[in-house]
Amino acid sequence: MTVSREQAVFVVEDGRVFRGQAYGALGTALGEAVFCTGMTGYQETLTDPSYHRQIVVQTAPQIGNTGWNDSDGESGRIWVAGYVVRDPARTPSNWRATGSLEEELVRQGVVGVSGVDTRALTRHLRDRGAMRAGVFSGGDLSDVDSMVDVVRSGPEMIGADLAGEVATAEPYVVPAVGERRFRVAAVDLGIKANTPRMMSACGIEVHVLPLSSRADGDLDEVLAVEPDGIFLSNGPGDPQTADSAMALTRAVLERRIPLFGICFGNQILGRALGRSTYKMRYGHHGINVPVVDTATGRVAITAQNHGFALEGEPGERFETDFGTAVASHYCPNDGTIEGLRCLDVPAFSVQYHPEAAAGPHDAAGLFDEFVQLMSEAR
Repeated sequence: MTVSREQAVFVVEDGRVFRGQAYGALGTALGEAVFCTGMTGYQETLTDPSYHRQIVVQTAPQIGNTGWNDSDGESGRIWVAGYVVRDPARTPSNWRATGSLEEELVRQGVVGVSGVDTRALTRHLRDRGAMRAGVFSGGDLSDVDSMVDVVRSGPEMIGADLAGEVATAEPYVVPAVGERRFRVAAVDLGIKANTPRMMSACGIEVHVLPLSSRADGDLDEVLAVEPDGIFLSNGPGDPQTADSAMALTRAVLERRIPLFGICFGNQILGRALGRSTYKMRYGHHGINVPVVDTATGRVAITAQNHGFALEGEPGERFETDFGTAVASHYCPNDGTIEGLRCLDVPAFSVQYHPEAAAGPHDAAGLFDEFVQLMSEAR
């Protein structure tokens, strides 16, 4: 495949411009600019539905060394709106590669830019916060003011209702590995492929259900699965828009069905418990974010992608319609709440990704904790 080396620019809504070369498809890409601090796992990042409508800036200087393969995708497509890298690999070097990263970006129509000073760009986003941005290539790039106007006309992430755009259209089942011990209904808000895979390794039969089938907290389709537990997945967008998922969660809590949520699911559980959410300055995006368990003091290095967070203080106990709950985890970098635990109903959640493709695996034991919760409920 012939790859273009035309000029490209990355434009932020505050007027800052970074120039480089086209990387991937030619055209225009608009979204929220976020920086991802993972040193590896770019394919998992690109195919994570949580990154829908975001332009990802890779802080690692070299990207694409291991190419692209048919096994490491976390969904059936690339979800990022655009891609920004510093030094792309000229030739992939990995026995599992079926092609290069840039070839896949071109094939899926993802507009990117390379040769950018991503260190300067990351510092800019840390100072100014996540902003709307655009990648432009394949045309006249001289009129910066016009490009800034295009960027500023794009939608903001606050108020963005995106989970329904990435959820599965039809339910599907991931069978348990070996003997089936439990059956779980997984509410798809943007689920990653490794999540049901890791639950199935615990003996769980996972029924992944489309978000659109559950409005106003109606449990009929969920209960039809006869689940031992309910799982709320990760996903994109503003949790304040996810009223149907929140109503469903309250219905689950009322029936005391064991519930486990991650990332977006953590925010949905928080809303169901009466907590509010807020937009973070630049969020947590990467696979090296520390989290402290307030009960044990244990630190886990975690994979995360979220630009919203729950209000609260680390270790705080608060009363809800379903009894007492506690803010069970936090990030020591900024004090962000990273988990909730209900003390009177069988429910807990974390803001990070225990399935952690492509790593780390410090939090993988949370799936065993979910199993224990379902065992106790029996």
